Amino acid sequence: MTVQQKLIKNKMELLELASFLGNVSEACRVMGYSRDTFYRVKNAHDAGGMDALIEKSRRKPNFRNRVDSEVEAAVVNLALEDPSMGQKRASNELRERGIFISAAGVRGVWLRHGLEVFDKRLKALEAHVAKTGAVVTEAQLRAMEKAKEEKLAWGEIETEHVGYLGSQDTFYVGTLKGVGRVYQQTFIDTYSAVGFCKLYTSKHPINAADILNDQVIPFFDEHGVPLLRILTDRGTEYCGKPVTHEYQLFLALNDIDHTKTKAKHPQTNGICERFNRTCLDEFYKVAFRKRIYATLEALQADLDAWIEKYNTRRTHQGKRCQGRTPMATFLDNLPAAKSKIDVGSEGGLAVVI
Repeated sequence: MTVQQKLIKNKMELLELASFLGNVSEACRVMGYSRDTFYRVKNAHDAGGMDALIEKSRRKPNFRNRVDSEVEAAVVNLALEDPSMGQKRASNELRERGIFISAAGVRGVWLRHGLEVFDKRLKALEAHVAKTGAVVTEAQLRAMEKAKEEKLAWGEIETEHVGYLGSQDTFYVGTLKGVGRVYQQTFIDTYSAVGFCKLYTSKHPINAADILNDQVIPFFDEHGVPLLRILTDRGTEYCGKPVTHEYQLFLALNDIDHTKTKAKHPQTNGICERFNRTCLDEFYKVAFRKRIYATLEALQADLDAWIEKYNTRRTHQGKRCQGRTPMATFLDNLPAAKSKIDVGSEGGLAVVI
């Protein structure tokens, strides 16, 4: 029995006792109520029945402290647009759009609309997509949510400038009907947090080298700074005999040092592990609620669009980004990185200490 039900029960017993005794004063003395309370309860019951006996809060909200309706609507729309954003990131994103509201103000709006936690925002997105007519299957939803266990990442990787250390990892996305298992090759520059992702259907060493050849190396060449070292785990796609292993051969041809994590300690590669979780929370969990993917190319196209947003428009609160986007951090540090690397006349590299 709830508190409201107990209060209603006591009020009904007061009315019944007064009717049985025929004496209001005696009924109030036995039940511990005043005569004034008795008549208020009796008048309410006569006017509206038992529903009128429900306790009503006397607290009145102070609407003067609320944000404008336009700002509140913008906060709710952003929560549906990207449920993975926390209150601080949502505040930063709205500021970029010319809407000024604090992180605490964002949370206040979320509380009023039942959007204060990530799972509630995801459910609101599902309801919104269902209302607009999009089709989402529960099977694909469960597959994405069970794709990978969350990994705890801690510690700090030493990195001096952009290109000094890259981090690479293989992330299991899930199984797509008609496609099979889908793996993501992930690379992130540990200084600026600029990331790259490419999807494959296997964990072959040639795929680990392909993302470097197709996206990463051209990016660093375009900006005139070399990639000096890469940190990976000890998976078979990254480790093998140097003379026959495709990934090891690619690193040797491009004069890139290879560092491996400590065995059975994935947190050693914590930056890349955390970026994988960001991909899962901010892209995959949202994308698979909006659309059914029949081909790897379609999923890759949406992933590319999200990566472009991540690198150029998503603000970071990390140690080096300090509220900037990863690409802005990369460009700001580029002159310092070039000053530390002396490019010889024959193309050789020497690190200036």
